[in-house]
Amino acid sequence: MKTYICKRIALVCVLLLCSSVVFADITYKVEKGDTLYSISRKYQITVAELRTANNLSENDIIKAGQKLIIPDADIGTAAALSSNNKSSNASSSAKTKTYVVAKGDTLYGIARKSGMSVADLMAINNLDSSSVIKVGQKLKINDVQVVSNTKSQTSSSKPGETVIKINDSLPDTRTYGATVFADSNTKWPVSSPKITQVKGKISGVQLSAKNNEVVSCIHEGTVMYVGVYRGFGQVVFVQSKTGLIYAYTGLGSVKVHKGEYAVSGCELGTAGLDSLSQKYQITFMVFQNGQPIDPAKAPRS
Repeated sequence: MKTYICKRIALVCVLLLCSSVVFADITYKVEKGDTLYSISRKYQITVAELRTANNLSENDIIKAGQKLIIPDADIGTAAALSSNNKSSNASSSAKTKTYVVAKGDTLYGIARKSGMSVADLMAINNLDSSSVIKVGQKLKINDVQVVSNTKSQTSSSKPGETVIKINDSLPDTRTYGATVFADSNTKWPVSSPKITQVKGKISGVQLSAKNNEVVSCIHEGTVMYVGVYRGFGQVVFVQSKTGLIYAYTGLGSVKVHKGEYAVSGCELGTAGLDSLSQKYQITFMVFQNGQPIDPAKAPRS
């Protein structure tokens, strides 16, 4: 009995440790041959997110032994940072105050301490993905208690050497709303889908699809990102001339490349098989300044 209790306690401790690793900020120690791109692929986030979390400019070069913060994956932030336009000032009823950038600060760290998303912080300060903050710079933040700057810690006994394995077999944590059939007058990336609202942090719609069905571009624009994004599988971001980011996620294959101009109706890829539901489908989202808008009301062309 005593052995059984000890095993149960040990199991609980392991589970708590694993959960803290998954949800805590981690650091990565740069190895010889690493690039920001290779590190971003390893952790399935965008290069822009990695730069922003570490206050790196596009011209900064990483070196072996350097420690980088690996931010949590957030597809809204990824969309905002993939934009080639400056964020317009966000309209918000929240009170703001001034924060003076201290040594070691990053946009990612300030956003976390201020209870904001990186996208919100960028928007209210009219910053873009190439912005690098400097000591003494004044930023608007939400009017909440901000703790003094501290370095992010990991649950590893050796900070800087934590490596997490991306687990695609996690339980489905998505929250679903009503399911409806597509209106024939509204164009969607796949034909005649069943549309299920996806709520919570992930805000968009899940669209049913046929086996390997073609996923079409519903609004012309520039392909800003192509790649695997943590929790979403293969992803394509298309930015319209008005700055909206159309996110097509869960693709089985991709037929476009970053930098291409995608015309309305062109093939972006094919629908993928969802690892949790075992059904062919995609998740479709539209973002403005990193904030989701109703995909049904987003402009088509």
